[in-house]
Amino acid sequence: MRVMVLSAVILIGLGESAGTAEYPRPVEADAVLKDFRFTTKETLDVRLHYLTIGKPERDKAGKVLNAVLILHATTGSTAQLVGDGSPTHAFAGELFGKGQPLDAERYYLIIPDSIGHGKSSKPSDGLHAKFPRYNYADMIAAQHRLLTEVLKIDHLRLVMGTSMGGMHTWLWGQEYPDFMDALLPLASLPTQISGRNRMWRNMVSEAIRTDPEWQAGEYKAQPRGLRLAVEMLQLMGSSAVVRQKQGQTSKEADAAFEKELTTMLGRMDANDMLYAVESSRDYDPGRGLEKIRAPLLAINFADDLINPQELGILEREVKRVKNGRAIVIPASEATVGHGTHTKAKVWKEHLEKFMKETGR
Repeated sequence: MRVMVLSAVILIGLGESAGTAEYPRPVEADAVLKDFRFTTKETLDVRLHYLTIGKPERDKAGKVLNAVLILHATTGSTAQLVGDGSPTHAFAGELFGKGQPLDAERYYLIIPDSIGHGKSSKPSDGLHAKFPRYNYADMIAAQHRLLTEVLKIDHLRLVMGTSMGGMHTWLWGQEYPDFMDALLPLASLPTQISGRNRMWRNMVSEAIRTDPEWQAGEYKAQPRGLRLAVEMLQLMGSSAVVRQKQGQTSKEADAAFEKELTTMLGRMDANDMLYAVESSRDYDPGRGLEKIRAPLLAINFADDLINPQELGILEREVKRVKNGRAIVIPASEATVGHGTHTKAKVWKEHLEKFMKETGR
């Protein structure tokens, strides 16, 4: 039950670790969860899109022994973690190849698009603002049904996630405490969302909801409020150092930010973003941290604006997890703020060590 703040010298060493590698091609699939019951009491047949990489290893009784559940961030998807399957991808290319921490020749990797995200059921499919107002509990329940009902998996070697996926990981540990051997949340805090974190999320919601063009979710074209909402993601997801490097002058900065903004807007929908950001409204893992039984390693980053180290929340709360500890990686040339959660080269050696420590 401790927090380790690494020195910059160690971090440089991490950045020079083994490179990327080929890994098996991801297999895409869709599961339909019939009569899925949301916490709002509404029911809907929910489509859950997911990727699998590698093959399940089963014991004599048919039980899967090597499954790993990997969960993405808010407004993200499987594409955020795998991209086009390239071995140079910043996340998958550093983790899934031969000899890497989550070698797909050893592990059966399962990466779902959470409800409201990617190719899974979401407001923009047609229901718009009539889509059930899902929360994290709904998303986790759907992930659990995918594993147990569709993939016939009743135990996981590891649950890990980035940002929202990291928040889900804390909840997985207390909701299903005997379901996994280990937990690794990245770029997250095990407490209610408050302070500046609450503020920027409210700003995103208000930018959309107060825009007359939103039309209670029945817009014909994306409302202008979506632009401000995406700009908030740009602001909070990166670091001051990275942004300064992108534009040393006003003209350079404007051009760099506008190019990134245009790309992000091209894949965003206002209702989808609204629901995704508001799904964290009742997140509160602090009520059940003592229920977590599996070894847990939380990894955060010192230049993360969303989960600032100076609050001391991670240090305080991880002590309540019986087998929990945390690492805060200092800012360096290798980190990019909150988004370092997908830059696996920065932190993968800690995952590798953790897998060895928690191995059977």
